[in-house]
Amino acid sequence: MHIDFLVEEASAEAALQNLLPRMLGPDATFSISPHEGKADLLAKLPKRLRGYRKWIPKHYFIVVLVDADADDCHELKTRLELIAREAGFPTPATASGRHFRVLNRLAIEELEAWFLGDIAAVRSAYPRTPPTLARRAAFRDPDHIAGGTWQALQRVLQRAGYYPTGIPKVEAARAIATHMLAQGEEASR
Repeated sequence: MHIDFLVEEASAEAALQNLLPRMLGPDATFSISPHEGKADLLAKLPKRLRGYRKWIPKHYFIVVLVDADADDCHELKTRLELIAREAGFPTPATASGRHFRVLNRLAIEELEAWFLGDIAAVRSAYPRTPPTLARRAAFRDPDHIAGGTWQALQRVLQRAGYYPTGIPKVEAARAIATHMLAQGEEASR
């Protein structure tokens, strides 16, 4: 099995480069294609999927990962599903008993919510992060962090003494993702 991941930016690529080998196992291969933001990905997606349709082998799958940001989740997901359908690809929503080839996924609100959902990974990457962070009401549900998860992560790390002039997104994504899933890996040993 091979999975092509279409993501909106290099920080998502950096995180997935660390997470996917541990999630997919040794028998799966993958590639990740970052874009220059959500608008770029959405603009190129119809043509890209039509291109895949002309050559994609049966063991290939496509995952489209987009930040929801402030968009209406239902409208954005409907748009992604429509693009896949118009390119001739079934998705889980449209497969009707057939195997799907395209999986559309939204990161709510942003990829950084994944990081704030794993405070242990954040603390492993950035040890000066407060140990009480996970118990704070504002961080109990990363999908509902007000004002943007990227901004919240930046504030947390800056208050802990990291990146006073702003977080390099790719570096932070790589650093945190390296430690994600670690608890599950330890439990499986």
